[in-house]
Parts: sequence; C-alpha cells; structure tokens
Amino acid sequence: MSLKEKRVVVIGGTSGIGLSTAKAFLDESAQVIIASRSSSKLSDAKQTLGGNVETYEIDFRSEEKVADFFNKIGKFDHLVITAGDGAMGHFSELPVADVKEAFDSKFWGQYITVRKALPYLNQEGSITLTSGVYGIRPPKGASTLAAINSAVEGLVRGLAVDLSPVRVNVVSPGIVDTPMYAGMPEEQREEMYSGIAQQLPVARVAQPEDIAQSYVYLAKNGFTTGSVVLIDGGAHLV
Repeated sequence: MSLKEKRVVVIGGTSGIGLSTAKAFLDESAQVIIASRSSSKLSDAKQTLGGNVETYEIDFRSEEKVADFFNKIGKFDHLVITAGDGAMGHFSELPVADVKEAFDSKFWGQYITVRKALPYLNQEGSITLTSGVYGIRPPKGASTLAAINSAVEGLVRGLAVDLSPVRVNVVSPGIVDTPMYAGMPEEQREEMYSGIAQQLPVARVAQPEDIAQSYVYLAKNGFTTGSVVLIDGGAHLV
C-alpha cells in the first residue's frame, strides 16, 4: 500500500521516536502533520523535517483542544500517537497523584485522541498507538507503566473490533536512545545503555529510526489489525 500523498497525523512528532516516525512517513511521500504541547519543539521539528510538514500545538489530554485540532486539519488517512508521559517508582512509594497524571497522559491522552479523530479518519486508514515493553516485562519501579501499557494494548484489541474496518494497532518499544534520557549525565547514560546492550540478544539499544519503521509498516499493511508489534531487541527473552 502506497503512502504517497496520504495525510498522516503524528501526535508527539517533535523528538525521539515521534520525530523519526514523522521523517519516515515523509520519506514515503506522505503529507505529514505533527502536533505537540511545545511550540518551541514544533519549530525545531519543522526546521529538521523541512517545509512539507504542518505543525500544531496541542495538549492531547484536553478533549476540547483535541476536538479543535481535528476540526482544523480536516480529513486524513493515518493516525500515529507516540506522545505520553509515564511515571517510575516503587508501588508503595509513588504518589497516587503521579500515577493518575501518568494515566491521564499516556492512556487517556491516546484514548481521547482516537475518540476525537474518528469523524475525520478515512475508513480505509489506520490508527497506531504506543505502549512499551514494561507491559510484559516490568523491572522494579515500573508497576505503573506496566499497568498503563497493558491497558493501551487491551484498548487496541477492543478498538480493532469496534472501529472495523479502520485498522488499529500498537507499537511496543523497548529501551531507545532518545532525548528522554538527555537529563542524565552523559557518562551515566552511556553506562546504562552499555549495561542494557550486554543483556540483549541484539547487543545494542534501539535508535528512534528502528522503532519508526514499525509505524510505517502498520500504516502500509492493510491486513494487520489488533496487533502488538514488540520492538525490544529481544528483551522479553532474557
């Protein structure tokens, strides 16, 4: 299935996986629209991606703002959501308010976005959400993310049935070298990556480009729906 001239909306397309995904769709000659909460990141992303991308500022936790966004852009073909904040911390110590905030972002943000997108989505198109490997193999301190990721994957299975013939899938990334870890001292970050790489069958951590190709595949393959595409370098095996 060609993506040439198809309109693709990427929520969270300003850095890391989202930015690489927007670029991957542009490489397929798609018309790409990216949306993010940060106007400065949108400006940087537009400069990186070139003039053929549309940008919009949006808080996808707000039903009103999401509805206004889709009303502005009109009809489109594929929706990809890579945005969403998590929360790490031991179950007995992580404040419940932080847990609820994480659900508001990564679960309810994706839920609301899909709900408001439907009137504008081409029935031959697709929706791809994002979960994460912690949904099946959580380390200590990741119980909240495990719950959120599992909830997103359960939602996708239900939506694939409810929204048919629109295809609905989810990408579940493992550890990825993204700006999310930029706040760590470089030496500590590289030490973390090295330690993880030694445990993985692929012997490295992922780059955003590795994950981006999964979103393109799910948009192009017209016979894939209700699927979780796990891109974790084999982390679930060790």
